[in-house]
Amino acid sequence: MNRISSNYEENVQWFNDVLGAGRSCDMVCRDLYVGGRRARFWVIDGFGGDAILERMGAFWLSLQPEAVQGLTEMQQFADRYVTFMEVNVSYDRDDIVTSVLMGKSLLVMEGLSGAALIDAKKYPSRSVGEPPDGKVLRGSHDGFIEAVVPNMAMLRRRIRDPHLTMEGLKVGQRTHSDVALCYLDDRVDHALLDELRHKLQNIQANSLTMAQESVAEAIRPKQWYNPFPKVRYTERPDTAAACVMEGSIILMVDNSAAVMILPTTFFDFTQEANDFYFPPLVGTYLRILRVTVFLISLLITPAWYLMVSSPGRLPSWLDFLSSPEPAALSLLSQLLVVEFLIDVLKLASLNTPDTLSNSFSMLGALILGDFAVQAGWLGPEVLVYMAFVSVAGFAQPSYELGYAFKLLRVALLLLTAAFDVWGFCLGFVGILVLLATTKPLVGHGYLYPLIPFNGKAIRRLLVREPINRDNT
Repeated sequence: MNRISSNYEENVQWFNDVLGAGRSCDMVCRDLYVGGRRARFWVIDGFGGDAILERMGAFWLSLQPEAVQGLTEMQQFADRYVTFMEVNVSYDRDDIVTSVLMGKSLLVMEGLSGAALIDAKKYPSRSVGEPPDGKVLRGSHDGFIEAVVPNMAMLRRRIRDPHLTMEGLKVGQRTHSDVALCYLDDRVDHALLDELRHKLQNIQANSLTMAQESVAEAIRPKQWYNPFPKVRYTERPDTAAACVMEGSIILMVDNSAAVMILPTTFFDFTQEANDFYFPPLVGTYLRILRVTVFLISLLITPAWYLMVSSPGRLPSWLDFLSSPEPAALSLLSQLLVVEFLIDVLKLASLNTPDTLSNSFSMLGALILGDFAVQAGWLGPEVLVYMAFVSVAGFAQPSYELGYAFKLLRVALLLLTAAFDVWGFCLGFVGILVLLATTKPLVGHGYLYPLIPFNGKAIRRLLVREPINRDNT
């Protein structure tokens, strides 16, 4: 341990140099006389709670020499004269520097061993509002923000159970980002919790600049070729609270409004908050509809291409599918071009200012609509099928799973074009094999409850059950 010195001047010089006092304009320092003793205070501008620090400082300046007479330890001073609740004394210089850079205020005093760290920070953050994804017609409209402490408070508000545990960790060898594990200690799988905790503590990364995505990439299995998402995200406190009540672990990362739900399996992506804000029968219908439409979106364009690529393959009552209008591009080229054009339009919409969004939408509709058909580049049938695929992608809540299905659909289309029926069958089997071999971050398996089989859990995934003791 790099222990703090017993010499006041040496401590002040060391902390000034390391914290950048005079070098960084946002490192605020203040010299005080507390009971006739010299003291120095460090805090990052924008992190300290001005009202709290001013009130404590005024109290310290009013202390007389006899008030601090005989004190030799900072802990003694903190117990008597630091009125703020969240305060601790540290003797480790490295720990003190990390704490100050996290937003705590540092107090060092002449003649006292140790340093006081006062957690009177107030991070800049936006107000609580409805998250942009996962919107519901009814129910709560609050969402997580980019600070861990308010997010934990939103879960505490919903789960008033002493078994609810918030376990804090620091991840990143240089950034020391705050990470919090939230779980019910009487319902969580402790073997799974230990595995996740071990992975987080052994992350070999300097920083987590991309927040939860950096954490996921640092602990996920090395399967770069596998597009299936290993983590389920949510910005809704009610969804996170329901998952905690059922035994899941919520992983919060500072500077991110999205929390990770672990363990995650493929079938967890069939659920959405709207399913539970409608009666069970309606919720079941919505869930089955979402799953059916999404699976159709994976197969519809490769299957249609397979059916129309060879004349006479379709029965007579499906002949209307076998004669797409001629266009300048081949049918395969049309499907691939529209696939990529849709993604280009999505990327462009992200960078379009709100004031121009209506103009952009109209321009995109013209490019993919009348102009393309009248110019003979694309056939109307191709636009119809790709419009269905695009709409189906928004019918489920996971963007990551949507792009995984998109890549697999394109791969299946190329295999079908190359090897006809055998290519379609080979591609479909390959998707199933890829699913079966996907490794989750933690948990039973990616295809649980199908592998290993759990009939009751499968039924709960397909059927929206009424609220009961085990279903939240």
